[in-house]
Amino acid sequence: MERTLGELATLLGGELKGPADLVIRGIAPIDGATSQDITFITQKRYARLAEKSQAAAFIVSPEWASLPRPLIIVPRPQLAYAQVATLFAPPRRRWPGISDQAYLGRDVQLGAEVSIAPFVFIGDQARLGDRVTIMAGCVLGQEVEIGADTWLYPNVTILDRCRLGERVTIHSGTVIGADGFGFIPIEAGNYKIPQLGTVVIEDEVEIGANCTIDRGALGETRVGQGVKLDNLVHLAHNVTVGEHSLLVAQVGIAGSTKVGKRVALGGQVGVAGHIELGDGVQVGAKAAVSHTLRPGQVALGIPARPHREFLKINAHLSKLPEIYQRLKEVEQELRELKAGLARESEA
Repeated sequence: MERTLGELATLLGGELKGPADLVIRGIAPIDGATSQDITFITQKRYARLAEKSQAAAFIVSPEWASLPRPLIIVPRPQLAYAQVATLFAPPRRRWPGISDQAYLGRDVQLGAEVSIAPFVFIGDQARLGDRVTIMAGCVLGQEVEIGADTWLYPNVTILDRCRLGERVTIHSGTVIGADGFGFIPIEAGNYKIPQLGTVVIEDEVEIGANCTIDRGALGETRVGQGVKLDNLVHLAHNVTVGEHSLLVAQVGIAGSTKVGKRVALGGQVGVAGHIELGDGVQVGAKAAVSHTLRPGQVALGIPARPHREFLKINAHLSKLPEIYQRLKEVEQELRELKAGLARESEA
């Protein structure tokens, strides 16, 4: 595939600086680009590499508009990079039709142009929409529903009665609809609470590899439209995640917690159960959220605290030895002062 620089500028809605007929055949990082590639600058440290780069052209912000190379100038270079990368990305390969090595249960309903690879198991009364792709080794339980243009990578498990919307992508090793962790301690051990609910994944969700989304104990666990989950994310029973939220690797959310719209949780964030994170909340990596956060709040630390409070506490941590030493000195001075006052009163 190839495009001219002028075509790419039009696609991106950017300002062209350079020959419109310059042919571009790929996109590459700034230090690995060839004379047929376009590259991009998103940070100052990359701009320093521009002089030595072999790239044919650059996607840049207005800050770098004076760079003496062919340019496409846009407000958001990272978004423009993603759009160009989408253009040059190779097509995903699908199994042609339905493999005779796949198992389909009774009364399975299939839409048009469905792709089912070898060694797929699909339970009774499952329903797959148009152009659904199920890659090798996937397991779909009974009464599973999957919307049009959804793509399951190898070895994904969708258990009974779970529902996926349209244009959902789920990467390898993920399990949707496992039992939630519910037990009641009794004298003889732990009594399991039956997990009778389901999982609903709305349209345009992408779920990374080796994630686990548990079914509700009663009712549903729900992931809203446009949510993106990184690898190794765990959502417990009856969690709800609002539209367009971002959950980074190894996030864990305990049962019945409600996550609002456009929430961002950094890597390894842990969220306690039965609380709420309001719309637009941002939580920094490794934080432990044990209480409800109001809309728009930014929190960091263990336990998670408001951003400014966290920074103040951290600023003082390095001074603790000095503060401790000074406190000991003040205590000693106070003891001496008390002893002196006591002697004066006795005299």
